[in-house]
Amino acid sequence: MRAPGGDHRALILAPFSETQLVRLRQRFYVSYESWMETRQLKDPEELGARLDEEGYDILVVEVDFVFDEVFDAAPGLGLVGVCRASTSHVDVEAATRRGVMVVNTPGRNAQAVAEHALGLMLSLARRIPEAHAYVKGRRWQNPLEPYLTLRGVELAGRTLGIVGFGAIGRRLASIATAAGMSCIAYGPHASAPAQGARLAALDDLLSESDFVSIHAPLTPETRGMIDARRLSLMKPTAYLISLADAAIVDERAMVQALSERRIAGAALDVFETQPIAPDSPLLQLENVILTPHLGGATEETVERHSAMMADDVLRWVDGERPDRLVNPEAIAL
Repeated sequence: MRAPGGDHRALILAPFSETQLVRLRQRFYVSYESWMETRQLKDPEELGARLDEEGYDILVVEVDFVFDEVFDAAPGLGLVGVCRASTSHVDVEAATRRGVMVVNTPGRNAQAVAEHALGLMLSLARRIPEAHAYVKGRRWQNPLEPYLTLRGVELAGRTLGIVGFGAIGRRLASIATAAGMSCIAYGPHASAPAQGARLAALDDLLSESDFVSIHAPLTPETRGMIDARRLSLMKPTAYLISLADAAIVDERAMVQALSERRIAGAALDVFETQPIAPDSPLLQLENVILTPHLGGATEETVERHSAMMADDVLRWVDGERPDRLVNPEAIAL
């Protein structure tokens, strides 16, 4: 384990709450350069050189890449904090080889993403974007016409299938249950269902649900999991919502199912490329709602991950094991 004694210097590139910055600055020097303010990500080679030259032993990121060359260039680095659950943009193996601890903030955006999923479900069920465009486009000439052409369905009494039953899926189940929905959940490692959700096999979930919301992590097992066969199991009146990695759903099969109205519609917050490709067939479909990867974009998410990260940074500074340590193998090095 790398000894954390001595003076510390932290470079924080993630958005961070002022309260938690003050808390850290009471203990050591902090340079705060949020990517939301600079509007740019750091070049990994330049970042590594700067960490070494300026003597930083703590690095906190949200979206910046921390590759092997960063660790090569900054031998004094002792802790990397990742203000999100996924650490796919950090070379954790390289960090471990050098005895650098990596901590993350799982569940930081569970409430935000669950609420966004609910908003997308409501938008699909009540055709809110269409209704907004209808009024804004000055097409509301007949007071009775919207009751016929924009009629929707209620969420209460419908079945929600949640694919992926981690922090986000469980929070969504709680919210949806309160809205009067019944919930089915699928997760290969899920146990002890919360708030009335029952576990089911994925095929059963897809065939029974009126709304299917995807919140699973991308793994070799989940890549392409929602394919043409599984989409064919859904009701023609059912809606698909995804706020997870786009690679979990076979986009071509989904577009075909939507085009042929074999499912009623879809709402997506994630895409194969971000921003979405200008020639994406999704842009031509009328029965989809698209949002630009906003699921976790709330002020409360920043407050939450800031507090979680500050807690673990201070534990490390005080020579304690961080609570959310991703690579415990680094302790012995």
